[in-house]
Amino acid sequence: MILSGLEIKKQMGRNIIIEPFSEGQLNPNSYNLRLYHELLIYESNILDMKVSNEYKTIEVPDSGLLLEPNKLYLGRTVEYTKTTCYVPMLEGRSSIGRLGLFIHVTAGFGDVGFAGYWTLEIFCVQPIKIYPDIEICQIYYHSIEGEYEKYESKKYQNNKGIQPSLLYKDFEK
Repeated sequence: MILSGLEIKKQMGRNIIIEPFSEGQLNPNSYNLRLYHELLIYESNILDMKVSNEYKTIEVPDSGLLLEPNKLYLGRTVEYTKTTCYVPMLEGRSSIGRLGLFIHVTAGFGDVGFAGYWTLEIFCVQPIKIYPDIEICQIYYHSIEGEYEKYESKKYQNNKGIQPSLLYKDFEK
């Protein structure tokens, strides 16, 4: 079952943490998350799964940043989230999607116990100007049935910023 917005609010500070939290971002069954003022872009046009790919940070100024089509941008949410007993899920807002801006290409599924900022896989189908602090996506929570182990990844748990792919660590095993 998906938690209602009122239940998300009720669970705040107990089983759900969203910092900072603003009631104005609460929806009937989700919570809007905002875009942080920085993005990462990979420096090479060819990426290799087995290595740490080089990237650079770019600023999203208050005046906006024009994104290019067919280029991957990694962003993150302003909000830090944590859940102890729900499965967090991330989706783009319909108003954002209707402009041809995708905020998660494949990774909208969270794990119970995840704590950190959400890395956004931003991709656009045509040039679009974006702005910092825009409510760009929404988080919602599913209940989980049965016994489970909390997420404790050494790759992405308790992150502090935008996370490039750490898939290369899987090859080091």
